Amino acid sequence: MTALGGSRVAARNYVLIRLTSLASWGKCINPYKFSNETLGGHQHQVTKCQQWNKSSSTRYFVTGSSVLCRNCINKSQGWFLNPKKAGEYNVVRNFSSRPSTFSEQKMRGKEALLGTFSSQKIRNFASIHSVQIFRLFHGSSPLNAAPVPILLMILKPAQKLLAIILGRSIRKWWSALPPNKRELFKESVRRNKWKIVLGLCSLGVIFIMFYFTHLEETPITGRARLLVFGKEHFAELSQFEYNMWVEEFKDKMLPETDPRYQVVEKAVLHLAESNKDLPQVSEFKWTIHVVEEPGINAFVLPNGQVFVFTGLLTAVSDLNQLSFILGHEIAHAVLGHAAEKASLVHFLDFLSLIILTMIWAACPRDSLAILGQWIQARFQELLFDRPYNRTLEAEADKVGLQFAAKACMDVRASTVFWQQMELAETIQGHPKVPQWLSTHPSHENRAEHLDRLIPESSLQSKVL
Repeated sequence: MTALGGSRVAARNYVLIRLTSLASWGKCINPYKFSNETLGGHQHQVTKCQQWNKSSSTRYFVTGSSVLCRNCINKSQGWFLNPKKAGEYNVVRNFSSRPSTFSEQKMRGKEALLGTFSSQKIRNFASIHSVQIFRLFHGSSPLNAAPVPILLMILKPAQKLLAIILGRSIRKWWSALPPNKRELFKESVRRNKWKIVLGLCSLGVIFIMFYFTHLEETPITGRARLLVFGKEHFAELSQFEYNMWVEEFKDKMLPETDPRYQVVEKAVLHLAESNKDLPQVSEFKWTIHVVEEPGINAFVLPNGQVFVFTGLLTAVSDLNQLSFILGHEIAHAVLGHAAEKASLVHFLDFLSLIILTMIWAACPRDSLAILGQWIQARFQELLFDRPYNRTLEAEADKVGLQFAAKACMDVRASTVFWQQMELAETIQGHPKVPQWLSTHPSHENRAEHLDRLIPESSLQSKVL
């Protein structure tokens, strides 16, 4: 310990800590202050932390300023090391709110503290002063893995390409077989048909088990749904999507002083405040963005980022209609519809790979296989994707109506809004698209559906 020299006094005063783990960092009580000439004569506060668990052990940490850090890191005292030197031990500090820790970095050299102290001496010093040393595995910031949904979106074309190549290879292999070997293969299939049937049934059972083991209950409505991706998977994806929208609309964002921004902010905050008793709503931190765009559109990302186009503000007649539209979009985020849609698409895409392989293996020519692939994609879209989207839209209408009713909005304005939209499209001469071809219910059917939900939403808003 004599090798520590003049730095020992500084070390004892500066490192008044006894670390247990960061997980037990709790509320702070009983602050103490001290000063020392070695530390530049500054006043520093040592806070005794009461841990969240019931352990009786106590830990201390130091708070101060960056001036203290500069005073302590000097060549004469020699107790902090240059990160570029081999064999170093670095004291990692954040003087704002986090506890100080000694961090041991794994380097090539064997000597520490300007070549004076060995690793063993540092460990002895840490054991004497009750300092816990943590080993760092890298000196630079770690690379974050891409979110699972993004990886699946990237791999989706590759999966389809592999299915096409596999199916085409099977077709070419079969075409190249001599007639006698084809007969032998068919005879082998007939002999083992029950084994093949058993294998296919086992595969079907696996898919069914996967589906039912990933069923969850939708919050508020209680509807059973397939959910493969959780909120943690969509956190980074939502941030990625948010950055994309901000980059696209960076020159069109309205300032907070704009009256249109203030109207949207008032509506969103009023809806959030009126429904804060619901944990699914209160866990969100809503951030508002109003974009100077003529389109009649609004959307809410899964992380609570609200985007409203100014075209919507000109389309609505009053605050009641705007509150319903915003309640509808907030309901999408609260109910987790983005994760639900991604889960269903992932499940259906995996099943479609098997069908795609069979199409390319069975069709005698590539042109017929391409046609079969197009027909299969259209069937999936019309029979599964679009009906499911319409179901989610209807559910968001129902929950959004309840949110607006709890905010004491006139929910009858929701029906009037969609009737206005229907009338506007008729006047402008827009062709009517059949509902079965659309991802959203038609304006007319939507108005009728909301008209039936108004009495129910009023009653449920009182219960909620």
